[in-house]
Amino acid sequence: MPQVTVEGRQPKPARRAGRSEPGRPSRAIAAPLPGPAPAAAPASPFNPPFAPLSTIGSNQIQTGSSNGGFGSLFSNMPGATSAGLATESSRPILRGLSDAKVRIQENGVGAVDVSDIAQDHAVPIDPLAIQKVDVVRGPGALRFGSQAVGGVVDVNNNRIPTAAPVGGVAAELRSGVTSVNKGWESGLLLDAGGRNAAVHADIYGRSSSDYSIPSYPYLVPPNPAPVGNGRQPNSASQSAGAAVGGSYLFDGGYAGIAVSRFTSDYFVPGIATAAARQHNDLEQTKITSKGEYRPDAAALAAVRYWTGYSEYRHDETVLAGPGYEGITATFKNTQTEGKIELESAAFATPIGALTSIVGAQGAYQQLDTAGQAILLPAKTTTAAAYFLNEVRHTETLRTQLAGRIEGVDIAGTAFTFPPNFLPPPNEPGRAAAKLDFMPKSVSFGIIKDLPSYLVASLTLQRIERAPRALELFAQGPDGSEKTFKIGNPNLGIETAQTAEIGLKRTAGDFRFAANAYYTSYDKFIFSRATGILCQETFATCGAGTDYIQVNYDQRDATFRGGELAWQWDVAPLASGTFGVDGQFDVVRATFTDGSNVPRIPPMRLGGGAYWRNDSWFARIGLLHAFAQNDVSQFDTTTGGYDLLKVQVENRQFWKDSPWGAVEVATGLVGDNLLNANIRNAVQFHKDEILQPGRGFKLFLNVKYGVDRPSGAPGSSFGMARGPGGNMVYKSPRMLDAAWNWAGIYAGGNVGYVGGRAVTSAVFSEDATGLPFDGGRLFSTRGTASFGGQAGYNWTSGRLVAGIEGDFEYRNQRGRNTTNCAGNVCNAALAPLDAPVTASLDYQLGWVASVRGRVGALVSPGLLAYVTAGVPFGKITTSASVAGFDNAGAATTAALDTDTYRFGWAVGGGLETRLAGNWTGKLEYLHMDFGSVRSTPATAANTAVAFDSNTRVTSDGVRVGVNYKFGAGGAIIAD
Repeated sequence: MPQVTVEGRQPKPARRAGRSEPGRPSRAIAAPLPGPAPAAAPASPFNPPFAPLSTIGSNQIQTGSSNGGFGSLFSNMPGATSAGLATESSRPILRGLSDAKVRIQENGVGAVDVSDIAQDHAVPIDPLAIQKVDVVRGPGALRFGSQAVGGVVDVNNNRIPTAAPVGGVAAELRSGVTSVNKGWESGLLLDAGGRNAAVHADIYGRSSSDYSIPSYPYLVPPNPAPVGNGRQPNSASQSAGAAVGGSYLFDGGYAGIAVSRFTSDYFVPGIATAAARQHNDLEQTKITSKGEYRPDAAALAAVRYWTGYSEYRHDETVLAGPGYEGITATFKNTQTEGKIELESAAFATPIGALTSIVGAQGAYQQLDTAGQAILLPAKTTTAAAYFLNEVRHTETLRTQLAGRIEGVDIAGTAFTFPPNFLPPPNEPGRAAAKLDFMPKSVSFGIIKDLPSYLVASLTLQRIERAPRALELFAQGPDGSEKTFKIGNPNLGIETAQTAEIGLKRTAGDFRFAANAYYTSYDKFIFSRATGILCQETFATCGAGTDYIQVNYDQRDATFRGGELAWQWDVAPLASGTFGVDGQFDVVRATFTDGSNVPRIPPMRLGGGAYWRNDSWFARIGLLHAFAQNDVSQFDTTTGGYDLLKVQVENRQFWKDSPWGAVEVATGLVGDNLLNANIRNAVQFHKDEILQPGRGFKLFLNVKYGVDRPSGAPGSSFGMARGPGGNMVYKSPRMLDAAWNWAGIYAGGNVGYVGGRAVTSAVFSEDATGLPFDGGRLFSTRGTASFGGQAGYNWTSGRLVAGIEGDFEYRNQRGRNTTNCAGNVCNAALAPLDAPVTASLDYQLGWVASVRGRVGALVSPGLLAYVTAGVPFGKITTSASVAGFDNAGAATTAALDTDTYRFGWAVGGGLETRLAGNWTGKLEYLHMDFGSVRSTPATAANTAVAFDSNTRVTSDGVRVGVNYKFGAGGAIIAD
């Protein structure tokens, strides 16, 4: 349970903090800080706080599987699991609750995706780019939304820095290879800063093939059955992304902004999706800002804000014909979110010291869909106010009280289906709808510190949640998930009343955490299979074979369960410590008539043995999942399995290496070593998808600029980007020197850019969308470029890091033409030869980018560096389609669009000192702007439609000169 720390106001530092003197602490965090633990005997620095039920640390992220999906981090966490048809699209499930009942946020701002709409939709957050994940429940969760029952999954990274690195520069390389899917992953994180500024940049990527499985994947294969090759068909994936952020640091706080870009292209396993080679092409651009100010005031402790704007899109693509693909559905989610809160200073009351947080939050979301989409466009507006109070009655007793009220307005299109969900009519009725809700929630918690380092807690809460647009307005097929979803516009507010008790011990040789809960739902919203199979239209329901018909409904339900995790350092052994650990979790969910709530995870029990010292960690563990036979009507059972995992890790720390402080961690993880057949009980189409079989992961993690070891292997990594975790402080002073790379610079560049565009073009029947013909078109063309750049460098020993912005004119363009023969596209007009021709043009005239740079000095005057960041440009597309109408008359349709796109960029180069303050550089840069779709309107009385999707990339080489202003200075790292 999150807790609020009540402290007196910290004294203002008399001067800017040096390395050994951090300045004023900040509580700019996503949830209230835990209260202080009772006084304990000195503990080993390699025995971090034990919080396996609420926190996933960077070491757990690093040693996890390389399947890529964010939800995979939760697969074996006590009280949690994940759901998703593809490993890339997995989403966390907490205590059997998923989708709209679990909020996922990054640095306090919603993830903004459509992963709560269907199990084939991914969360646009990559484990390579995050440092820690917290699960927030109870009173603290009401600061973020009405998902306090399931929980708030809060992802933390340093994209908006709250501190400058201790030595001015910190960098981290994360990489790994896996055998089960022939995969690789790699990420580079950079932080730099000084005095009043801090910057961050990261770049990452991963790729995998179809993963290996223990046996044939399909329990009920079609006839004829597909040939098995020892791998799950259609399960490959690849993803990449980048982010750049920066903050202004000042006495008492910070304010910062970040831009991030995430792309992924992943295939969706299953019988029908594998046959169609279905894959989802995902893109997201997010701009976020947050800050904190702690004024020197008696009553006000802090003012905080969070804002975010996100654009999300994914195209669901299938093999439409030999050599070409077609987009069957597109999902878009555009959302703006903002929140501000005030925290009072602690003040005395008759019952104890009181700290209060009050805040307001608002969001606007627009969902747009096209093609075989689950719902028509919908808009949701949310406005909320909340409070969170904590009273410290004694040194060992605290109580918390939180409340939240929301106004939720949802506008969309409501559909009326027959009560039996079968035609007739073949087309359900529809009408515009606007629904208003006002959920109100309250949560109360008690936290008591007990002897022997024990902490007990009790939470009582009543949480209300408004239905989502999908639950109200769903009306059709999802081609990747292979479900036909039917919403219910008559749904009302869902109410959950929960009692939860917890007991934990985070210090000493024996550590544990245990929770037990009971939740009574009024009008629990859920989706259920109706037992009817469909194809792409409602008219086929009852006669289809591929799509599971799913209806949203509302009934009273009861959830009860618990989770337990423990560790015991049994005895010293050789140069280290031998210990044992274990875990258990169970959730039982039924409706008031005793029937089962759909898709609930099974009970699990497991344990292991470990040995560790300051450099080595080794563990072997076995987790048994029981068979899940408590299933709902039309669902299928899953068998039990045993998951055996072995981990060996080594970590070395060098404080005084030639590069500065360096930590290197290497390890080998063996997963599912018994090669067990595992099917996910919470998954649609579980009878068609086996989880990965036996596999090994070899990983390497290198940190530069760390000021101390992260801790013993197997523990959570420490923060490498500043003392005290969330300290906000200014960096050490700088001393003048004759020459160094630190400081402001500006200059110009010229170069050559090789532009590339790959277009998927499809001619299809306008009435049904069935493809006639298509092709995959390539356009490659070079052009000259010229522009200017400016930036700032920080130095630490032989490392140089900084932030750079540039503007470049390049006039990148391309042209393609594709043709559909008359006897294919207009066969009905025979003997008239009536071909259809499409001409496609694109132009990328200018590009601006913000990138991070990190490099090493080959010599005092020669810098070798890598760079990554986020470019921005305007892509102009033109599409012209010449054909014939149904009477044989010539027609033309055209579309011209200007699209402003963010992308991701990665590259490297050499920069050398020329004379005085002048430097020269040679640089290579790859940019990826994602896909731009062009769909001209079909001409009147024409049978043929045209659609195209163009992915724009470039590779450039440029030379440039820079002038560094001032004499510069070297950061002195004590």
